[in-house]
Amino acid sequence: MTVFEELKARGLLAQLTDEEEIKELINQGKATFYIGFDPTADSLHVGHFMALCLMKRLQMAGNKPIALLGGGTAMIGDPSGRSDLRTMMTKETIEHNCECFKKQMSKFIDFSEGKALLVNNGDWLLHLNYVELLREVGVHFSVNRMLTAECYKQRMEKGLSFLEFNYMIMQSYDFLSLYEKYGCNMQFGGDDQWSNMLGGTELIRRKLGKNAYAMTITLLLNAEGKKMGKTQSGTVWLDPEKTSPFEFYQYWRNVADEDVLKCIRMLTFLPLEEIDEMDKWEGSQLNKAKEILAYELTKLVHDKEEADKAKESSLALFSGKSAVHMPTLGLVKEDFIEGRIDILTLLVKSGLVPSKSEARRAVLQGGVSIGDEKIQDINYFLSMEQMLSDSFILKRGKKNFRKILLK
Repeated sequence: MTVFEELKARGLLAQLTDEEEIKELINQGKATFYIGFDPTADSLHVGHFMALCLMKRLQMAGNKPIALLGGGTAMIGDPSGRSDLRTMMTKETIEHNCECFKKQMSKFIDFSEGKALLVNNGDWLLHLNYVELLREVGVHFSVNRMLTAECYKQRMEKGLSFLEFNYMIMQSYDFLSLYEKYGCNMQFGGDDQWSNMLGGTELIRRKLGKNAYAMTITLLLNAEGKKMGKTQSGTVWLDPEKTSPFEFYQYWRNVADEDVLKCIRMLTFLPLEEIDEMDKWEGSQLNKAKEILAYELTKLVHDKEEADKAKESSLALFSGKSAVHMPTLGLVKEDFIEGRIDILTLLVKSGLVPSKSEARRAVLQGGVSIGDEKIQDINYFLSMEQMLSDSFILKRGKKNFRKILLK
């Protein structure tokens, strides 16, 4: 099976321009491709995971990845999939986030000896002359056509700012710059980026003529990937300081039955023959598939040691034993009022909910328990004396846990 055929078999490819040319470049290891990452936070998250795995697969086949950090585009913000204007970030925040992204990407992509590039579009976008950009790039874009793009439709209903309207032009200019500077001949992105990506392909061909050849491809689920990793208590990050290896493991351990084999196929590096055998699994066997998914991805993002610890704690948790490596909430004497702490405060301190109103809602909806006891009273208290004699597992929903200890 060729590299291209495997990408298709794993369900990674959706829309393509120039399929035969793309297939030939990828299979021969001659693709120089880029995927963009706007640094909107100080950590990559599960929504970026599929793109990183794809870059790793293609690099292993001899192709050259370019990881493009959006130091320039983040100054505007991508309107795709948004119903409101993104919060504007300072240059200092964007630069900090870019540095955090660089460290995390190195776990997936080999940047040594020219095998990959890590570049920042702020290097060219932040120094553009506006009138020159209008003359050299703007002339190649039809406003009528831009307004039909899917990435703008939702924002048009509430009002699309001129700031956001420029995002497609900037992303297209990225591809042109990468083509001219580094010989980048291919771009990858999610389904929600298709219009922006086509803009870049067409810009290169119109501006540089028929001899210029650039290609576009989208990932099947990258648009969904932006929604992946959203739990009741927040986003699932790749940074272990923000989402512990245990929490990361538990997220994948609890994916829906209908999604587990799809995720194994798309995100793990297990042989397709092995995965095809899992297609026959059903019922309780799907729990085994979820354990495989969780372990493989935790090992990939963190390392084998952390994956082993997370697996051990997960198995202990469901067997009623003490989960040693579970995230812990350590309480001190000052956390108690008259020797007691209420369940709402406990949930907020643990990080399982962002606010007391969310904590109240979780309790009333029956989604909170301590040990095996479901807590449905918003006035429930835990005493310091109880904490002296034992430790407790605080649980919100099916996926989120904290061991509560008295320091």
